[in-house]
Amino acid sequence: MKEASALIVAVILAAWLVWNLWNLVRMAIDVGNGSWRRAMWWTRLCSVSLFVGLASWARGVFGGGLDVREACLFVHHERYDATYWESHSDEFRKIFPLHNKCNAHYDLVPAWVNPTIVTCTVISLAAIAVLLWFGTTHLTRLPRKGNQS
Repeated sequence: MKEASALIVAVILAAWLVWNLWNLVRMAIDVGNGSWRRAMWWTRLCSVSLFVGLASWARGVFGGGLDVREACLFVHHERYDATYWESHSDEFRKIFPLHNKCNAHYDLVPAWVNPTIVTCTVISLAAIAVLLWFGTTHLTRLPRKGNQS
């Protein structure tokens, strides 16, 4: 059952990746012809931003691999300080901001991950706000049917 769930998630993420690659092409074309004034352009921007933010978060979470000690020693050639890691383990298990340090001076999470997550979140929220604005202006411009007697 777990394998089927993992396969379904992988297929959904792959489809979302293909959709976002198509969105990038369409957004680049649409900026030139003024289609950015339409709701679909903002929907595409929100989707791409959410995907990039999620991918950055996943890169940060899984950046150290399954064994932090081995990743520090053999991949990054850094000294692993077990007492430092244990004393700060609550900080390293937080969802955001992401940190996974080998010692006091070296972090396995790249420096670009946390700013990218914040930027993508802000862009997504701005796109959602614009989409809500499009929706409310559309609803207020609808012809009103009522008692006009």
